[in-house]
Amino acid sequence: MAEAPKFSAAGIVGSLGIVFGDIGTSPIYTFRECLGAAGRGADPATVTDLLSLILWTLAVVVTLKYVVLVMRADNDGEGGIVALLGLARDAEPGPRLSYALLVAGLVGASLFFGDGMITPAISVLSAVEGLDTATPVFHPYIVPITVAVLVALFAVQSRGSAKIGFLFGPVMVVWFTLLAATGVARILAYPAVLAALDPRHAVAFLATHGTVSLVVLGSAFLSVTGAEALYADMGHFGRGPIRLSWSAMVLPALALNYLGQGANVLVDADALHNPFYRMFPGWAIYPVVALAALATVIASQAVISGAFSLAQQAIQVSLMPRLDVRQTSDEAMGQVYVPQVNWILMVAVIGLVFGFGSSERLASAYGIAVSGTMVVTTLLLAVVARRRWGWGLPLTVAVMGTLGAVDVAFFAANALKVADGGWFPLLVGALVFTVMSTWHRGRSLVVERIDEENAAIDEFVRDGAPSLHRVKGTGVFLASPRGTIPAALAENIRHNKVLHERVVLLTVVTEPTPTVRPERRMVVEPMEQNIARVFLHFGFAERPDVPKALTADSARFAIDLDDTSFFVGRAMSVPGQRRGLAPWRERLFAFLSHNAVGASDYFGLPPARAVEIGMRVDL
Repeated sequence: MAEAPKFSAAGIVGSLGIVFGDIGTSPIYTFRECLGAAGRGADPATVTDLLSLILWTLAVVVTLKYVVLVMRADNDGEGGIVALLGLARDAEPGPRLSYALLVAGLVGASLFFGDGMITPAISVLSAVEGLDTATPVFHPYIVPITVAVLVALFAVQSRGSAKIGFLFGPVMVVWFTLLAATGVARILAYPAVLAALDPRHAVAFLATHGTVSLVVLGSAFLSVTGAEALYADMGHFGRGPIRLSWSAMVLPALALNYLGQGANVLVDADALHNPFYRMFPGWAIYPVVALAALATVIASQAVISGAFSLAQQAIQVSLMPRLDVRQTSDEAMGQVYVPQVNWILMVAVIGLVFGFGSSERLASAYGIAVSGTMVVTTLLLAVVARRRWGWGLPLTVAVMGTLGAVDVAFFAANALKVADGGWFPLLVGALVFTVMSTWHRGRSLVVERIDEENAAIDEFVRDGAPSLHRVKGTGVFLASPRGTIPAALAENIRHNKVLHERVVLLTVVTEPTPTVRPERRMVVEPMEQNIARVFLHFGFAERPDVPKALTADSARFAIDLDDTSFFVGRAMSVPGQRRGLAPWRERLFAFLSHNAVGASDYFGLPPARAVEIGMRVDL
């Protein structure tokens, strides 16, 4: 079990910056979109109903589901869709259910990348649009300014969020304080708006407005689009600081601001067009826009960092091809930078800004990816509650069924936006799912095909090794966990007819936990003929540094890297007649394999001591 983050003031302030950036900037556009979806003007009944729907969406989805329930499902202190998938699949559900959970996890992870593209676009664009409230002179420059901010944001990612992370918390403290104070001032001018705290207004609206209520529900969902971050970033701050930050500051500030926007709209009908920025006097617009832009950059940073972390975790569990994963902090394991993901995100985000042109139009594309991910989260959580927490079937069905019904209702509401832009995150999700599923299946087939061609390790040690000429030095061969000799070893013997005087058959194992304790890192199984099997265990959130791990415990396993050669097999898949992948997926897998980072670089092998041996594999 990983050591839980310390409960401290710094942790609380830090969680305000990293965890709540996305959900904290939702007031800029959520109530505006709800008013537009309702299409009934600013009469007191409509405003009260819409506010009640927003407030109780926050209460049910964020407070009840995520803060109370989902955050209980920590995987050795870590959270997020991959961590939850590991918990669910580790609960011994059986092979069929395990495969179904894998598919569900792939869907959730794929949709997250779609959300990661829309969040920076809509967040920064909605903040910069505040300039248009001050004067129409800025209108032609809204998109260029937004693009400039986004380009700068993606350009500094290689430096790591730690360099500027210390600013995040204090900025968001100021932001939430501003939200609360402004909301209180407007509520005092129209205190009757507090009637929206009664959930009966939300229920009555949904029950009496037919299709319109479903459209509005999709807009109200924008208020919780950052809820997944509470769980995903749990490993950085711990559940205690996140829960306290939400309950003591974030939720009250959001609620007060939404109520204040409603009160202001009822007092000033001109506020309908942009209820958030209309809460401020003219002289305050520019500093508020600057603060909002900074807050939305922070919100975007959290999503971008989450995409990097998810990519790293997906690579570790063979759901994505190996990419260039760079550690940006010597102290924080989870702070990584993935250049390929960064530039793909940047191009997509800028394309969204130019393509949609306004946050109002982008709102139509927002929500369906997040709501889909939430459906998957509830499904995986139900398995964890039933099989790990020991919940009875009636309790599991009652609680998870209710939450699932809420998630499905929001997904259905957001599905109405597909034609207006919701197709984009679905398209991104479908593309990522295709890549992930193809890679996962392709890698499994490659391992199966290679193992079919090679002898079992015990048989090789008994019958093959004694007859081979031995040469000086140590040979380390990367091996699969299936118990057959590595393809690189078989090819080396086939061509060179020799064996090193010391042979290490090394298997890297990815555990369903984020980290592995140092004492559990290495398992050594000595065999005859001076051959040993070595298993290195890494968590799905760790970078597998093989040389460092091999030399970490010289008392148990001594190895001289200067006298060691590392042999790595590099499989080149070719189309064949055997049933495996469809032809188009074979070509996709071959493309992914060709462009993946080599095993030598990924495992940190010394370039001068690494030998890659290519082989053709018939899929």
